[in-house]
Amino acid sequence: MMGTKFLQWDLVPIPLMQFKKVSVRRLQRWLLKLASAILMEPLYMGLRRRLGEPFTRRLQMEQSKERTYFTQERKKRKKRTSSERTVVFESLQLGSTFHRPELVRNCLEQSLKKLKFDYLDLFIIHIPVSLKPGPDLSPMDENGKLIFDIVDLRQTWEAMEACKDAGLVKSIGVSNFNRRQLEMILNKPGLKYKPVLNQVECHPYLNQSKLLAFCKSKDILLEAYCALGSQRDKMWIDQSTPVLLEDPVLGAIAKKYNRSPALVALRYQLQRGIVVLFKSFTRKRIEENFQVFDFQLSEEDMKTIDGLNKNLRYLNLIQLVDHPQFPFKDE
Repeated sequence: MMGTKFLQWDLVPIPLMQFKKVSVRRLQRWLLKLASAILMEPLYMGLRRRLGEPFTRRLQMEQSKERTYFTQERKKRKKRTSSERTVVFESLQLGSTFHRPELVRNCLEQSLKKLKFDYLDLFIIHIPVSLKPGPDLSPMDENGKLIFDIVDLRQTWEAMEACKDAGLVKSIGVSNFNRRQLEMILNKPGLKYKPVLNQVECHPYLNQSKLLAFCKSKDILLEAYCALGSQRDKMWIDQSTPVLLEDPVLGAIAKKYNRSPALVALRYQLQRGIVVLFKSFTRKRIEENFQVFDFQLSEEDMKTIDGLNKNLRYLNLIQLVDHPQFPFKDE
């Protein structure tokens, strides 16, 4: 374990050699605790116990009460050292009510203040759909529908670039952008920094092969959420959709490698050059997730899993479908 092996957390490989003065057992306990609290779920950081909240309470993190859980988890740990801050990869998302360029930096600074950080490693636009700014993260009209806002996301991106220039973030990116929306940013006059990544739903039933090819051609990393399908939350997921991890083809490949279907699904993405977001609450599964680096799928099995693609999207976000910037109408 103390050789040249790396652990891949989000975008940052952690070289274990830097921990050579720490016992292996202590390091393992520390990593498992840290993984459980933070790193296994950067997308829904602080939302684990709030599954019943309204739409943007689930998906927007800026200036929200969901920070309480995340802050409490950090208070349980000892005071962070400078070396630990270089190990932990911190990422946040710009919520839809903060797309107007004059709101971006203040939103980020308020989040940094709450987290007691000087900077973030990654700051991304969560979704290219803008909502009415204000204290309500899920602004609703009298009919219970979300109140949309129209913002030129190229101006939002310029504000993100300014945050990077100010040293508040190391990298900036986007999430749930389709190819057309990525091109809008990339072709923006005076572009200073292109997105380092695009975070999208991606799994064997929605392998995003065309978007992946485009992102690779532009040197943009594709990052997969719902990499294991979904949690089958009735609030968001059509219960008639097939369960990815129960797919017989995936199960047969898993049996061949003596691994779980989940590990095969994750390994499939890694071999395609995709970063995966996944989480676990149990020690057993956290330890199992480490095994994703211990085997490799054959080219034949990779093609077989490619064949499972159904262009099936678990998270359809139908509440946003009428917005002109809704991203999922494009392929």
